[in-house]
Amino acid sequence: MKKVTPDSRLSLRFKLELEDGTEVESNFEDEPVEFQMGDGSLTFGMEDALMDKTIGDDVSATLSPDMGFGYADENNIHMMPIDDFPADMPPEVNQVIAFDGPHETEIMGTVINIKGNEVEVDFSHPLADRIIKFSAKIMDII
Repeated sequence: MKKVTPDSRLSLRFKLELEDGTEVESNFEDEPVEFQMGDGSLTFGMEDALMDKTIGDDVSATLSPDMGFGYADENNIHMMPIDDFPADMPPEVNQVIAFDGPHETEIMGTVINIKGNEVEVDFSHPLADRIIKFSAKIMDII
């Protein structure tokens, strides 16, 4: 029987929840999503939970920040002029915004404070510092 290895490509249904049960993301009601083990699209803890499992297995793990999305870094906090934000979409505290990054990528930032004409944005992962509940069903090993 085929098992998940470090170089497997998987088709998964998965759910991420905060420690209090608040759902962050789920595709259990949608089509499965394909992931490549080792390419960085899954956290180390998610990959570890999937390792050696097989098609049809249900997987669940509670991920500490070390195994999930890491810790917030004060070096990722930046002040930005409020004029850099679209007039029709003023920033709000706790709002997560996709900013243009290098090489046509997006970088997620969370507005943590608004001080006069400046907006304080934390570019740490929005789930940094959080304990995450990960559950998945392996639909296929490709």
